[in-house]
Amino acid sequence: MDEYISFEQIPFGSDNFADNPEPRCPCVLLLDTSGSMGGMPIMQLNEGVRTFRQELLQDPLATKRVEVAIVTFGPVTVETEFHTVPNFHPRELETTGDTPMGEAIRTGIDMVTRRKKEYKENGIAYYKPWIILITDGAPTDDWAKAAQAVRDGEANKSFAFFAIGVESANMDILKQISVRSPLKLRGLMFREFFIWLSASMKMVSAKNPGTTINLLPPSGWSEL
Repeated sequence: MDEYISFEQIPFGSDNFADNPEPRCPCVLLLDTSGSMGGMPIMQLNEGVRTFRQELLQDPLATKRVEVAIVTFGPVTVETEFHTVPNFHPRELETTGDTPMGEAIRTGIDMVTRRKKEYKENGIAYYKPWIILITDGAPTDDWAKAAQAVRDGEANKSFAFFAIGVESANMDILKQISVRSPLKLRGLMFREFFIWLSASMKMVSAKNPGTTINLLPPSGWSEL
């Protein structure tokens, strides 16, 4: 049984810096799993996350450099800590509860801050982290502090924050949270969004850290 090590036993942030000293490109997915995402939306979201992993696995450099973590809400749960793509095994997400978006955003920012500290301690170069929020509703908690934390982080170039609204998402609140204009998903095109995201991550991870990147246009999956 010794060869079967559960994920709980892998220390947070190890992911083999010694074996893989490549620069890291961290990406946190903040995924709304509140009750309103039930049925087809959560099915399509799960399919999208699986597609994200499969697309990244096709790129040898991205598999070594991109690290993915998932936070779901509500309640706020760290589904997976940061792992390189081969060690990223997302479970099937289910819907429950309300929409504590503010807490989820603060959790994602804290995870990014902690991860960057570990990179530095291990002499690993890294790209500006990405935090991707996907929601179909409005926050059910206090989101003002989270919005300020997003503004501060963007101003300090600590991370890039992207907000994606699904179906009946409150786009007005997302505009107040995100410095970048939030984008509205066309229908339930999660798969197409995650193909775009993986293509963008591949492009970023192929450059040197610190290089200015012009993202691919969000064509095909967003309502412009």
